[in-house]
Amino acid sequence: MRVILKQDVKKVGKRGDIVDVADGYARNFLIARGLAVAETKKSLEILSGQKAEEAAAEAKREEEARETAAKLEKMLLTFHVKSGKEGRVFGSVSTKQIAEALSKQGITIDKRKILDTSPIQSLGVTKVRVELHKNVIGTIRVQLVGSE
Repeated sequence: MRVILKQDVKKVGKRGDIVDVADGYARNFLIARGLAVAETKKSLEILSGQKAEEAAAEAKREEEARETAAKLEKMLLTFHVKSGKEGRVFGSVSTKQIAEALSKQGITIDKRKILDTSPIQSLGVTKVRVELHKNVIGTIRVQLVGSE
């Protein structure tokens, strides 16, 4: 029996896939639990409509990510850190601190989306990459200013 999956099912397929499974498995497990629907003309029309909506939403998210990346390019985050002679920094600036500084600027980014995960331990300007979308990577300039 051919069914359209409404959710990801382990070892069967992902949401939106049309799969061929045993009749009993389809009726007694997948359809009974609301994980799938039988493949019909009407269900195929609904599936194509849902895929079109998902594609439009994905394009909108990507466009928003590009706009955010443009904002980040212009931004310079400044952190004041303690430093000794010769510019040695005591401590460092982590991804969490960068994410918090961005949220104060009005841009919400998850700290796990910051690609350069090593803490910044040198004075001056450092470029940090951020994954805003799977196709969009922005760059933030982070400046460490020392104070004795």
